Amino acid sequence: MTDTRPYHHGDLRRTLLAAAAEAITESGPAALSLRDLARRAGVSHAAPAHHFGDKAGLLTALAAQGFGYLADELDRTRAAGGGVLDAGVAYVRFAVTHRAHFAVMFQPELLNNTDPELHAAQDRSSSALSDAVATVDRTELRGADARIAGLSAWSIVHGFATLWLSGALPADLGDNAEEAARQVIRGLFAPG
Repeated sequence: MTDTRPYHHGDLRRTLLAAAAEAITESGPAALSLRDLARRAGVSHAAPAHHFGDKAGLLTALAAQGFGYLADELDRTRAAGGGVLDAGVAYVRFAVTHRAHFAVMFQPELLNNTDPELHAAQDRSSSALSDAVATVDRTELRGADARIAGLSAWSIVHGFATLWLSGALPADLGDNAEEAARQVIRGLFAPG
């Protein structure tokens, strides 16, 4: 007799998020469908909706996971003694390593912005970025307060990561995102 029970995943939520990240890396968030996601994960077409409700719920969970990964990356960098430059490089490393997460994290129109898990993860990554900026010698801030310095640092590393991922930066920066980022970010807090 053949066993006709459906395949049971140990952690279906994690499997579905991994399949979503793969699909978004291939085709972007707009092309993602719950039906295709179910096919990729080898589960019934209703399984993604059962876990996430709808596409916005799925993308919100992926974004929350991404903010958590980003905070982890920044925390590891700080624990290793890294300052704001190293945190900037860590941010770029995260974006390059987790392209799909990065693609949805900063698109509020795709997300359920009232989700408490998303807010907690955003707050955690924001705190990790703030902690990195707090390591900067106040004389290097060029008169900016800590909030403006933080926004400046985030703008530069986020912009660099976005340009890198889209292939819009000059080829002479090389093919190593972290080395190129280090060159560019270094100019942010250089004494002037």
